[in-house]
Amino acid sequence: MEKPAKKFPACPVETTLVLIGNKWKVLILRDLILGTKRFGELRKSLGGVSQKVLTTQLRDMEEKGLVSRKIYAEVPPRVEYSLTGLGASLKPVLDAMWEWGEMYKKSIAARP
Repeated sequence: MEKPAKKFPACPVETTLVLIGNKWKVLILRDLILGTKRFGELRKSLGGVSQKVLTTQLRDMEEKGLVSRKIYAEVPPRVEYSLTGLGASLKPVLDAMWEWGEMYKKSIAARP
């Protein structure tokens, strides 16, 4: 049986926003760009995110091919998350957001 074609917006910017367009997903990407993390490490780094929201966001990103999850057969089970090649390709986007945010903070601080 053939997989149904995924419907994405015509605009590439909108497509990107569909994939990473919320605070938690962008911050998850920020953390995973630095390397593989366990669930608890991500939750601690993100601060105010609930376990349910983080789980939901990670599963969605995994489904969309941005994040991979590795489960180790241990007691208790250990789960690690890392970026896929596709997820890692968002690094220039996040770098641009970082640079713009820095520039914005400086321009606001320089206002009289």
